Amino acid sequence: MDGIDMVLHAPARLQIAALLSKVSEMEFAKLRELVKVSDSVLSKHLSALSDAGYVALRKAAEGGRQRTWASLSRAGTRALDRHVAALRAIVAHLPVAAE
Repeated sequence: MDGIDMVLHAPARLQIAALLSKVSEMEFAKLRELVKVSDSVLSKHLSALSDAGYVALRKAAEGGRQRTWASLSRAGTRALDRHVAALRAIVAHLPVAAE
């Protein structure tokens, strides 16, 4: 299907991109808390997103510890927009679920 991005297709990566789209950047620990994954799983997903050019990672010392911040790149924003539009097109014909 046109627009489906296999990098963003993994649910955790889609959630990461969606969270980062709302902020200028987010610290690794906060992102891990919101996505509810381990350090290693988040690192793996951030690496895949970074390798695709969708996420920029920034490392800096803060409070005597090395910290990592992630931000969604312009390419990541465009990819997320295309992916979400493709997902919406797939389900457009479905009736709205009753609450």
